[in-house]
Amino acid sequence: MKAPLLFLILIVSPLVALSQEEPEQEERITSRRSELWNGLYTKYRIGEKLFYYGEYHLRTRDQLVQNMGQIYLRFGLSYIINKNLEITGGIVTPFYWAPPEYADQELPYDKIVNQFRFWQQALFIQSLGKAKLYHQIRTEQRWRRDYYVGSPFELSYRWRYKISSYIPLNSYKFQPGTYFLSLYNEVFIQTGKTIIRNPFEDNRAFVGLGYILNENIQFQVGYAKSWQQRDSGINYNNRDLIRFSVYHNLDFTRKKKPPVDFQPVF
Repeated sequence: MKAPLLFLILIVSPLVALSQEEPEQEERITSRRSELWNGLYTKYRIGEKLFYYGEYHLRTRDQLVQNMGQIYLRFGLSYIINKNLEITGGIVTPFYWAPPEYADQELPYDKIVNQFRFWQQALFIQSLGKAKLYHQIRTEQRWRRDYYVGSPFELSYRWRYKISSYIPLNSYKFQPGTYFLSLYNEVFIQTGKTIIRNPFEDNRAFVGLGYILNENIQFQVGYAKSWQQRDSGINYNNRDLIRFSVYHNLDFTRKKKPPVDFQPVF
């Protein structure tokens, strides 16, 4: 073999080998944090099968209460198709506080940013002995923006499925004075032109204890584990969520029939 040809082979061969190797995989980056979520849920009957639905949340983060996280307001109208199916739709107006790391950025940013959303939901209910199983399918159209000053609002879509179970502990049915076990898992998927690397958004698993004070008020407290994917696709939030929720139910109709069945806190 001639020397020039041998030299060419020695130079080209390593380059070909490198080009055939798999590209270096980006390493997953995970941040751990804890949050405290306080929520008031309301469901007020305004017709035989029509209800006003409201959620009002105050959420803090970083060692549970170190920094403000969100004020989250959800409004809607629910229609009871039958005892096993109801549909709901409405608007959401959350307000988000910028994470502390934005204070280290050179660009000007807004400390509080709001979003605008429409939402729709179908809730299917199953009875399993003395337990109840709920299948919640929720869709949201979200106009979101970054915290940096002048960032535009961009439309994306979120798809949520939650399966929940409520199991009375000290009685066979849900009634005043009943303690119950609350369990759920919810998966969040998002789509849209701006969603490129993180179509999976979140998974939340919850276990809690509830108490029915009377026909109008119930309480829940529990722990949720959230695994949240960020925009980069390799950044994740591993969140520990402590949740405290109050549910308030009223009936503004005169006939008050049919009676309002047990309503869970979601």
